[in-house]
Amino acid sequence: MLNFAKGIPLAKFRMTHFSEQSNFMAGKQKEDHSMASKIKGLHHITAVSGPPQKNYHFYHDRLGLRLTKKTINFDDPFTYHLYYGNYYGAPGSSITFFPWQYVGKGSPSTGEATVVQYAIPADSLSFWEERFREGDVIEKKYRLFDNSVISLFDNDGMKIELVETPGSENVDTKGEGEIPDQHAIRGFFGTTLSLADTGPTAELLEEFGWKSAGEEMGSLRYTSTPENHLGGVVDLRKEPDLNGTFGRGSIHHIAFRVPDDDAQAEWREILLKMGYQVTPVQNRDYFRSIYFREHGGVLFELATDIPGFTKDEPLEELGKNLKIPSWFEKHRDEIEARLPKLKT
Repeated sequence: MLNFAKGIPLAKFRMTHFSEQSNFMAGKQKEDHSMASKIKGLHHITAVSGPPQKNYHFYHDRLGLRLTKKTINFDDPFTYHLYYGNYYGAPGSSITFFPWQYVGKGSPSTGEATVVQYAIPADSLSFWEERFREGDVIEKKYRLFDNSVISLFDNDGMKIELVETPGSENVDTKGEGEIPDQHAIRGFFGTTLSLADTGPTAELLEEFGWKSAGEEMGSLRYTSTPENHLGGVVDLRKEPDLNGTFGRGSIHHIAFRVPDDDAQAEWREILLKMGYQVTPVQNRDYFRSIYFREHGGVLFELATDIPGFTKDEPLEELGKNLKIPSWFEKHRDEIEARLPKLKT
């Protein structure tokens, strides 16, 4: 019988496997990493939610994302780990959740990712504005860096921005939850990081190969050019006085994509030489991961594109069955009995 607590305390889980980042070494000589492969986009974003059924209702039924993987939290196997993305589960489209039944509500804090930005096709904003008007979750509509945006909140209070992105209609997907294909979310546009000082994080993004696109309305934008056009934006906001609480609706970490294990190993060595405390490689079944806390306090992950979500089920079956890592298979009956009911 597995002997796990009902849930890992958030303060403890927040730091599980991750050491606090050492102080930025002012004046340290900058090394030339120009020969390293560039990090060209986001891989996934991981957040905390409340009960899984309500989470599924919002992200599948309301946002129209596909449940691409139903598995468990490897550190807390009686909790789901749910993945939602575009139809193909492409890197740069997946938001993942640890849905804890009884966790308290969170609020944004300095040193965290605080906004998830989704790319929608041009001329789709009016469709989404009308869809969410009845739910009264839309915060505002505006333009930023020549993109039309509506900001809204998910069922746990996490801020989401839907960004009209010309060219995103060329990203193939299918709408779920009665969302027409032509208006479906394609994947991430990007994310927003709230920081006490944007400088050190901006320097790291430049090391990754990202470029400054200027500043507007308090957002300092960095962009990349991922091959699939997803997750190529990180906005930095100087917000030193956000004293929130970590809980449901909080973003736990953001993951950048690297193509394979060799590129990940190369960047791990670079980050160690730069003074970051980087974890050993963690096997997440559908990708391999390394983690470190960047100097602004945000937990970063570098995740491989391989092997992907079709490792253990065909594309047509993604998200339909509970997938458990091999080392937990002998406990499947107990795990399934103790997981909350989730109708998908």
